[in-house]
Amino acid sequence: MNRTKDLLITSFALFSLFFGAGNLLLPPLLGYNAGENWFWVTLGFIITAVAIPIIGIYAHAKLQGTLYDFGKKVSPTFSFIYCILIYLIAVAIPSPRTAAATHEIAIHPNFGTSPLLTSSIYFILVLIFALNRSKILNIIGKYLTPFIVIILLLVIGIGLYSTQMITNPTTMDTPIVSGILEGYQTFDAIAAVVVGAVIIISINLKTEASFEAKKDLIKKSGLIAGFGLFIIYAGLIAVGASYGAEIDINSSLNSDMQRANLLTGISVKALGAFGYSVLSVLIALACFTTAVGIVTGTADYFKGLINNSQTVYAVTATIACVFGVVVGQLDFNTIIVYALPVLLFIYPITIVLILLNAIPNKYASKLVFRVVVLVTFVFSIPDVIGFLSPSEGLTTIVNLIPFAKHSLGWVLPAFVGFLVANLVSKKLDFLNFS
Repeated sequence: MNRTKDLLITSFALFSLFFGAGNLLLPPLLGYNAGENWFWVTLGFIITAVAIPIIGIYAHAKLQGTLYDFGKKVSPTFSFIYCILIYLIAVAIPSPRTAAATHEIAIHPNFGTSPLLTSSIYFILVLIFALNRSKILNIIGKYLTPFIVIILLLVIGIGLYSTQMITNPTTMDTPIVSGILEGYQTFDAIAAVVVGAVIIISINLKTEASFEAKKDLIKKSGLIAGFGLFIIYAGLIAVGASYGAEIDINSSLNSDMQRANLLTGISVKALGAFGYSVLSVLIALACFTTAVGIVTGTADYFKGLINNSQTVYAVTATIACVFGVVVGQLDFNTIIVYALPVLLFIYPITIVLILLNAIPNKYASKLVFRVVVLVTFVFSIPDVIGFLSPSEGLTTIVNLIPFAKHSLGWVLPAFVGFLVANLVSKKLDFLNFS
């Protein structure tokens, strides 16, 4: 019974730590724009927003270390720099983004408060949770997540039941690719490497179970959380597509306002006037749990760097929350715009690190890690430059790289690098054995 209880609490906590602002706001508009091709866009979205993150949790279960362990086969220096970048990105973008989304959709329309007041109160509460480190798994897994899931299923179920299910023509040339790239914006792959470490430390604080027992718990929790994410994402995309003929989105608005207006419209149509209140509570809770996970994970890492100092933990958590208040003054859409070039750079590297750590060790030698990460880094550069400063010369280069025009130019070279590095590794092992 205790094992079942622990499994459910850990699974719910994982789901909630993943499910934040982008996870709620992105899928409905994606489905709305995909229209009749909503199934294909869902398939793409699930790859980067569910499959890769859950493989990341599996990799954590296999390693049971910290984020540093994900990159140490490349080199200690690389892994240290990678960790610092990931935690800085997490604190600078997805964490403040949760406060911005909460303010714009849940707080300001109801109370008319300033972003400063909202984000200040929001991150004071986040800090209180983070400083009560040992209780996080239980509070989020036992109480907050079930409430979030029930509200989500209510909105999706009633929404699908009450709509005429008439979709618009698609506005996308390649729905699967659009879904894959939109999945980047959820930050779920980065969340996997950050909150996976939070889950491991939380489990270690609660139990002295064996390595294998904890591995089994983390793997099963990841699968259950992943299934939950799949159901919710697919449902939100389907609902967004189904209301295509019933809700008119003002295309002159920025993407952020389009997302918010669509989700509000769906909630009100599904649940009536009560729908807006439900949506406000849902967004506030979903965003809050994600922010807690990010701040806690960052504080855990820096605490581990400096002699497991509780003072370092508290100072890091406080700095992360202060930074969240400052950046949280920006609107949600501005944060997304700033995030995109960063994601085009760090997301591919994170994906290959997750995959390499998840596969059997015999296919993931140090040489393989180094080659694949280097190739991924090099072939991600055109995507970043193309976003920041497009040029004709760059277009010529992009046209020569398969999938590069879809910002996926790193995929095939990374796979080829993986195969070649494995062949070389096997050859070297054979020569050394001989």
